[in-house]
Amino acid sequence: MQSFQLRNETLVEIATFLVRRWSQKENIIVEFSDKVETRTRLKENKVILAPLEKRIGDDFQKYRQFRTSLWYEAMRIKFCKKILSNDHAFGFILNTMETRRVEQLGRRIWKGMDEEIIFNYSFMLVGRPQLSTVYGKARIVEAFYQYFMFGAIKGEIQSSSFERIKKASLFAKKVVDEAIEKNYDTDWLEKKVSEIIKILDIDSLLTIPVSLPFMKAGIAMSEEELLKFLSVVSRNKEGDFGKTDPNAILSGDNIYKEYKVLLDENKKTDNKGLAPEAIGVKIPETKNVDETTIYDLSLINNLKTKFKEWKSGWKEQHVRSGEEFDEESFIEGHEPFFTDVKKSIKTRIVILLDHSSSIASDALEYKKATLALCEVLAFLKVKFAVYAFSTENRSVVCWQIKPDNVKWNYVSAKRLAQIVANGSTPLAEVYDKMFPILQSKRPDVFLTLTDGEPSDPNAVRTMTKSLKRLGIKMVALGLGQNTVRATTIANNLRHLGYEKTLAVSRLNDIPNKVLSMLEQS
Repeated sequence: MQSFQLRNETLVEIATFLVRRWSQKENIIVEFSDKVETRTRLKENKVILAPLEKRIGDDFQKYRQFRTSLWYEAMRIKFCKKILSNDHAFGFILNTMETRRVEQLGRRIWKGMDEEIIFNYSFMLVGRPQLSTVYGKARIVEAFYQYFMFGAIKGEIQSSSFERIKKASLFAKKVVDEAIEKNYDTDWLEKKVSEIIKILDIDSLLTIPVSLPFMKAGIAMSEEELLKFLSVVSRNKEGDFGKTDPNAILSGDNIYKEYKVLLDENKKTDNKGLAPEAIGVKIPETKNVDETTIYDLSLINNLKTKFKEWKSGWKEQHVRSGEEFDEESFIEGHEPFFTDVKKSIKTRIVILLDHSSSIASDALEYKKATLALCEVLAFLKVKFAVYAFSTENRSVVCWQIKPDNVKWNYVSAKRLAQIVANGSTPLAEVYDKMFPILQSKRPDVFLTLTDGEPSDPNAVRTMTKSLKRLGIKMVALGLGQNTVRATTIANNLRHLGYEKTLAVSRLNDIPNKVLSMLEQS
């Protein structure tokens, strides 16, 4: 099996796409944490996942577990009204029953998940502790969990306790089945937990040990050992899933195709270009940022509609003479003939976004407008790269939002969303940091968006000349609070050697201005 070493930011992108697709909620964010078990925080629209290296098995097996655990969290988002803490018996038992309820509801929609669920069950069983290692009343709760979820327990327990566990498990199963049959939700299920606690003869506030995998993370099992667990789970789950083939489940052929594509894409990314750190440009770390806050879907959709002809490559245009006559245009006094005109953008562009302190008050709207621009450029299949600059720890930092050889995606949007506007406008220093990239890539256009005058005009003028010698067209777009201010900034930028300067006083006009400029380039 090939080694699978995806960066966390790539895994976040995959997880974000899948959880939003499965849950049908577009505002869910995903993060990894090695400090807590996998969980969902409904009020925060957040899924927290245990990292792959904390899971059991080889790389492919870890990916399959990661993918299935993400599916379960998506189903919780879709079907649960609340998720309680697992720290105490009451919440632990409710969440356990909810796992079975959302699983069955989710399988009705995602029918291809059965084999992956059984595979995941096998690793869940492997990861649970031997009952002899759990002490006090917590042993009864753990035994109930194992018997209810897997139809088996690991180790021995007193016969009187086991009878209560079987009775509680049977009752819980009937409750879950009734909830599904009658379309009852979490609140109804919650009312039944006290009866299970009574059957088990435990305290509802009993503390439950942290339910992370108990087997040492990273340990791989032999195929023979895993097949034993798969056979047990397949046999015990036959009533729910029908007859299954443990060998077919173990192979995971359908998921391996997906895994292989991701593996190949990861290798391509690893082999692309120079490391940004080596040339003075940093990549923002993937943080807990909700990139959906900077998506203005209305603006994005309007722009895509406006420029859709460019995607097809042709636009209908009225002219004074031609072969096709338009009666309505003639009657209305417009040019009476029409023809198809070739419309496309072949220009390769690098965009630099000013994130100095002066943009801070309008940072959200600024990011919405620039993200909309990136969405439309991607929609039109324009080859582009995006960078930003700000000040961090008293030093100017140039951030790579999107290189030219990677598609615009969730990761790029997250990078943009987390840039904090701070500091002055030292454009010459930023240009110097970017010079190796620009010299290597030689874009057709280098566009700088800024709302202030550079703190180092003479140095900017020198750098502008150097970049123009590379055959790069230098363009600047001045942002101002009103038309007069925007025009003033654009005029001042013109004196610094830019071949073209634009002015914008309304941030939502940024995409239109840039696209119109590219049309003429």
